[in-house]
Amino acid sequence: MYDVAVVGGGISGCIAAIAAARYGANVILIERYGFLGGTLTACGTGPMMTFHAGDVQAVQGITDELIERLKAKGLSPGHIFDTTGYTYTVTPFSAEGMKRELETMMTETSVTLLYHSMVCDIEYINGRINSVEVCGKSGKRRIEAKIFVDASGDCDIAFLAGLEPNKGREGDGKCQPMTMNFKVINVDTERVKKYIMNNNDEFPRLEGDLSKVTHAPRLSIGGYVNTLGKAQETGKISFQREDILFFETDRMGEFIVNTTRVINADPTVPEDLTRAEILGRKQAWEVFELLKTEVQGFENAELEFTGPFIGIRGSRQLKGSYTLTADDIVSCRDFDDTIACGGYPIDIHAPEGNDAAMYEKTKLSLEYGDIYHIPYRSLISDNVKNLITVGRCISASFEAQAAIRVSPIAGAVGHGGGVAAGICAVKDINVQDVDVIELRKELKKQGAFI
Repeated sequence: MYDVAVVGGGISGCIAAIAAARYGANVILIERYGFLGGTLTACGTGPMMTFHAGDVQAVQGITDELIERLKAKGLSPGHIFDTTGYTYTVTPFSAEGMKRELETMMTETSVTLLYHSMVCDIEYINGRINSVEVCGKSGKRRIEAKIFVDASGDCDIAFLAGLEPNKGREGDGKCQPMTMNFKVINVDTERVKKYIMNNNDEFPRLEGDLSKVTHAPRLSIGGYVNTLGKAQETGKISFQREDILFFETDRMGEFIVNTTRVINADPTVPEDLTRAEILGRKQAWEVFELLKTEVQGFENAELEFTGPFIGIRGSRQLKGSYTLTADDIVSCRDFDDTIACGGYPIDIHAPEGNDAAMYEKTKLSLEYGDIYHIPYRSLISDNVKNLITVGRCISASFEAQAAIRVSPIAGAVGHGGGVAAGICAVKDINVQDVDVIELRKELKKQGAFI
């Protein structure tokens, strides 16, 4: 019997577990793989983007503490200028370093870790989850807790409770495309920069200011639109994408390539996921061969890995006490129960695969430095007395979720949900009865920006 059981060891679940434990709760974290960090450490998601809103750091607290600890060990350059020109900052990091640092933080707060275990069922009676059933190599077992935190990314706990979460885009239920990121090594970064500086027409994102690529110690770039277009015309690239996007990690010459695109697949259907994994790796090899043969600086590059699973932008969303909307994001609406903030833009990858068309339809944008707010009510449901949802699957519309889904904000949401879970467990109250003044006071005490 635990005070708090966190399901999922991604960035949001990890921060939630640490936050709850620091409040005084006895916490267990259940993770299906043998390490922490989720997509950040497993499948090449990176860099973290973005902790900032203009000149203000909108994500602080435990999520930023993790980065500071990595910086102190030479495992991250910290928050640096985004040389793609898309947002404010990016935060490269060592994936192996993050795995280890998160485990260290768990040990320091006495969080119990249970790896290689996946929730397959729950006991849900009269609006309360009594236990979750997990399966692993030793069979099935039940874990009881006062409060459960769903950090699965896909709203698994609410789904297993029969609450029928929302999924994908309103109207047709289609989800944003999935992406198989991959890492390459032995890239000559200076040669890449030299090409960028001499080929303005390839990089419309930079809006003519090619000097942006010199403003940070690690390179991030989206472009090569002509190179990619020709490859699509000749069949070397078999899928639709507007540009090639890649980011240098904490190791110079190592890049994460975020370019593949798998459409018309449901991340919660195993058959669709299987097809997406296979197709994603095929596309990754296509992009890698294009980089090797057509992009200056990648001549000696080697494909390091494609990761154990494909990247998912969104799937099921909690039907919460409040649904965060695009208007809330764009208008920067404040809430009396705000538990997290962000400045990342509404970044919709259209289910059809045509981003330009989606951007034209939505016309949703933020002004420089705009900070939006995420309320505690979007983490809970009126129907479940002891469930808090964190990460990308909180209660948000399709458009709003496209802003708050990124890892720094997911971490901030996890911080808010973790503190709330700790309060509920220690005080033995329902999640709907949290004193938001106390919640926000404790978050500030733990260094959060709200």
